[in-house]
Amino acid sequence: MAVFRSIVFSATLAGFIVGIFVTFAQRVATVPLIMQAEVYERQAEAVDHQHTTTDQAWQPAEGFERNAYTALFNVVDWIGFGLLLNGVVVLLRRPVTWREGFLWGLGAFIVFVIAPGLGLPPELPGIPAAPLLQRQMWWVATVLATAAGLCLIVFRRSPIAAAIAILAIAAPHLVGAPRLDHVETNIPELLSRQFIVAVTITALPCWALLGGLTGHFYRRFSEPA
Repeated sequence: MAVFRSIVFSATLAGFIVGIFVTFAQRVATVPLIMQAEVYERQAEAVDHQHTTTDQAWQPAEGFERNAYTALFNVVDWIGFGLLLNGVVVLLRRPVTWREGFLWGLGAFIVFVIAPGLGLPPELPGIPAAPLLQRQMWWVATVLATAAGLCLIVFRRSPIAAAIAILAIAAPHLVGAPRLDHVETNIPELLSRQFIVAVTITALPCWALLGGLTGHFYRRFSEPA
């Protein structure tokens, strides 16, 4: 029970800090690009509305409401990632320190951002994409395969394990991510590339910070036990 409590408390505290940090980082790096893309999206919708009428989905109002919802979702997301990261480290009986957590955070960055991003890069609003279920299935398979491959490389240091790891990491990309044959959008390609770079650069310090903080807080909470 003490171990579980330490995992929950450390992940919650670390996830809250990282969630707030992510919110501010997004305001600087990615939100301006999203707002530009939304201008193009509204222009395309205005043209479509000349021919058909569609119901608009609910969206939070600009300003405080939108920022508050963004911060809330970020905090919840990163608390979940903190629980997952800290739980795996503890289950594998690894030493839980901020240095160990920092390294695990970098590994998680590769697993959750780099590997799936090679096939399904972050997309701006208004860009058509393949069916959601297909993309979700490929994303989950890529994350699991990459995580398994990295674990084999780190914990099973042998030529056979390395060969299996490389095959596992490469398999989803050999199959290929689900994509549309033809995509029509009025969003400039340069804007999409800037968004991909901004999301990737923003995610790196966030994952490193999450790993370091979860390791640090877990050690602090578990010391009395």
